[in-house]
Amino acid sequence: MHNAMAPHGSKSTAPQRTSYSAGGVIYRVNERGQVEVALIATDGGKRWGLPKGHVRRGERAEAAAVREVAEETGLIGEVVQHLATIEYWFRAGASRVHKYVDLFLICYVQGDLIPQESEVDDARWFTLDDALDISSFKRERDVLSQVRVLWETNGFL
Repeated sequence: MHNAMAPHGSKSTAPQRTSYSAGGVIYRVNERGQVEVALIATDGGKRWGLPKGHVRRGERAEAAAVREVAEETGLIGEVVQHLATIEYWFRAGASRVHKYVDLFLICYVQGDLIPQESEVDDARWFTLDDALDISSFKRERDVLSQVRVLWETNGFL
């Protein structure tokens, strides 16, 4: 990225690194035939988003997504399909981090919704429409919109 304040040809001295995460939209169909998805709350319950976390060295993104969803929500699921890779930059101390997150559609199999104490303030099931309303992050709302289109088009089959 070009810094308009820096002399021509100079580069930022801030260290940069890349980070990879995976997670997903774990869903179930309730007794009324509505799709429900699990979201997690962070930042003292102020921010709602999709469960996700770091991909370990040598781990496939799909396995990381299922593991992270289980760790953060208590829910076990199976990957149906890849939905999107979102990317963004953030600062961690003096470093700039370029983060990539692979998000998957995950079918709920079993488990009780239990937020991970060390990282998550709350975890709840929401209808897809309510999840779209409460989700704090535009890129994740875009993925939830994609899930709604998939459901309306083919019911995930």
